[in-house]
Amino acid sequence: MLNLRIGKVEKILENRDNTVEVLVRDNGKLAKAIAYKDLVNNLRLGDIVTLNTTANDLSLGTGGYHFILNNLNSLTNKVSDPGHIMKLRYTPLQIKVSTCEEQGSKYHYIFNNFNSLNKMPVLVGGLHSMVVPLTVTLKHFKKDLNICYIMTDGGALPIGFSKSVYYLKQNGYIDSTVTIGHAFGGDYESVNIYNGLIAAKEVAKCDLAIVAMGPGIVGTGTNYGFSGIEQGNIIDAVNDLGGTAICVPRISFKDERTRHFGISHHTLTILNKIAKTKSLVGIPKLSDEKVNYIKNQINTYNISVKHDILFLEYDDIIDVIKSSKVPMNTMGRDVENDLEYFLAIAVNAKVALKYLNHDIS
Repeated sequence: MLNLRIGKVEKILENRDNTVEVLVRDNGKLAKAIAYKDLVNNLRLGDIVTLNTTANDLSLGTGGYHFILNNLNSLTNKVSDPGHIMKLRYTPLQIKVSTCEEQGSKYHYIFNNFNSLNKMPVLVGGLHSMVVPLTVTLKHFKKDLNICYIMTDGGALPIGFSKSVYYLKQNGYIDSTVTIGHAFGGDYESVNIYNGLIAAKEVAKCDLAIVAMGPGIVGTGTNYGFSGIEQGNIIDAVNDLGGTAICVPRISFKDERTRHFGISHHTLTILNKIAKTKSLVGIPKLSDEKVNYIKNQINTYNISVKHDILFLEYDDIIDVIKSSKVPMNTMGRDVENDLEYFLAIAVNAKVALKYLNHDIS
């Protein structure tokens, strides 16, 4: 059930491309709230709004925000906008978008004429927090690299919820974005991962793509019950289209949960059970003890039978990660508190760059 209340906009905190953060008065108290411009029209001080307070009422991990469903002072009426594809279909919040591949799109012919990604590297991540270290590392070594971020619908659906993506785009780390499935708000919209990859290469003209969900992975503590399981299907999609799939592993020696220690059970499940085709997997050459722990996991789950495992030095990237101007966090831990996690991501950026024959030595 939805928990809905009426609030009043008291202060505009931040106005980004397609997202507005405000303070609202809710039951006599001030609370933070988010409005997405694709859903809510022309938000101003004093406006009366409908709030979805469900997540906050349940103390869920939404960053402490309410979400604004509509502006009662300025209801929307934009049926003349282009596009005929609905996202959030058959829900009270379904929205109309213009996808790259729909019949009325100027790009429609591209998808029917498409042949191959021509081995384009695609970095496939299982967490949104992987996007920052990947893009920071890539652009450090190759500033003119054209990077497209494809956001899936495995986490947050509006791309505007991600402050990281906004900052990365504003500062030239990400050149374009594609939102697929029910995710929305990217530079380009697409209906699924296959056409999202085609859009990245043929419409956005990227050199490589990064695919990962938005913030907020769903996990249940069961073998297959996590939304990041999509990583395996995405690896197969990349290979189906003639790309080069690079699986970015989730590695940590600071996570207190046994199932996420070393190589996370998420990554092991994806590589062992879900992905049916090969990927490249970069692993940092950590201490002997940690490398042996990881090798034991790889052998136990027969990962190297199907996938190419590459153990890589990281001396040339450790300062890049530690000195990044873009904040890096995962599960509440920063670089100083979970360095191996970020190194494991960054060495896969090296894999992509080496594949593109860029000298980063």
